[in-house]
Amino acid sequence: MSQTILYDGLNLSLKKGTGVATYTRSLMETAQSLGYLTGVVHGIPGKVPKDPVLREVLLFDDASAQVPGTISVAKRWLRRRIAAPFGIAPIPIPLSGTVIVKSLQSQLGAADTIYAANDLFQLARYHFKRYGNNLTMKFETQPDLLHCTYPMPIAAKRALNVYTIHDLVPLRLPYLTEDNKRYHYKMLRSLVRRADHIVTVSETSRADIIKVLGVDEARVSNTYQAVQVPERLREKPDDVVADEVAGIFHLDWKGYFLFFGAFEPKKNISRLIEAYLAAKTDKPLIIVGAPGWKGAETQQLIDDDRFRFYLRAEDRILPQRQIQRFDFVSYPLLISLIRGARAVLFPSLYEGFGLPVLESMQLGTPVLSSTEGSIPEIAGNAALLVDPYDTEEMRKAIVSLDQDDGLCASFAKSGPRQAARFSPDRYQQKIGALYDSLFNG
Repeated sequence: MSQTILYDGLNLSLKKGTGVATYTRSLMETAQSLGYLTGVVHGIPGKVPKDPVLREVLLFDDASAQVPGTISVAKRWLRRRIAAPFGIAPIPIPLSGTVIVKSLQSQLGAADTIYAANDLFQLARYHFKRYGNNLTMKFETQPDLLHCTYPMPIAAKRALNVYTIHDLVPLRLPYLTEDNKRYHYKMLRSLVRRADHIVTVSETSRADIIKVLGVDEARVSNTYQAVQVPERLREKPDDVVADEVAGIFHLDWKGYFLFFGAFEPKKNISRLIEAYLAAKTDKPLIIVGAPGWKGAETQQLIDDDRFRFYLRAEDRILPQRQIQRFDFVSYPLLISLIRGARAVLFPSLYEGFGLPVLESMQLGTPVLSSTEGSIPEIAGNAALLVDPYDTEEMRKAIVSLDQDDGLCASFAKSGPRQAARFSPDRYQQKIGALYDSLFNG
């Protein structure tokens, strides 16, 4: 009988997706390819109903999160105060086909079993703040292993409990995130002490976890991540992609720069914009990313009238510099934007892995990125790396990418070769060895 691995659905349920959601889907698919049964446990607003049809409906209901009155103020206060001292029992949600989920398959992944509990992840935070330990979960059919793909104080009874910590940015760069640092540090210290094993995604993050959290080296494994853009998007003819970016975004093939990722201080967008403007390129900068913490401050820089410059040519007023931002584009369109870009600009101050860098390199698009965090070990010599704190160095790099066709051609060739080092096959080997050691070690 196959062993069952359960994953958390914390990031899978987010409409606009995250890098952690991509990680979770990839991990589940890899486990399934290794022959394991998989499951996901979700948190849904309000009490999980007894009626199985309504359970299924509410699991996929965007509006349910906004329905007021699902729990009274008194009960909400009591729940925050008392949490769940005896643990909880997530309820299975069989998918009968009542809800048509074709458009959601790529977002949620394909688990063998699905569970849900009332406000699971928020309740776990309340529980830790009240009792200082993990919220325990008891299942109708117990999993053999719970793998939390994001540090969260939950645990499955009578199972191995493994946690992925992608990075320690809230502790290494506390001024760049809005996390409650007291809670985050205490929760991580508790988590690593109780965990059967800790997983991370780069040697940089592994070193941070060992040093900052005091974890024994033998209890932390780096599996890296895999990058695999679907073949149908990778192999789409260039002229078709060019038509897409021209028709939808009014952009020329290889005639713009692109940033994609969270719109937050860690991504260093303010310095990127300053360097881009100083580079005096006529290629627009396209930014794709939902607003995060302090995102409004960066948006002000984009909107500032001081940065609206024009050039007179042939008796016409032509925009010389243009910055456009999109909160969200679909994954297929994002891949087309990456492929059509002159270069992807991603000068992040710190990354646990840096999936945008790897995705862009796999697609043969030149990348400008950072000498900080894990990026150098991921990008190798296949990207143009700069000091992300040095705006002048960044400006010179943008000018080079803008004007040097040979440089871009070189990165277009070396990028896919470097990305191949993070193939699904290699990732499967690492994950297979990890799970095998946990079950048989």
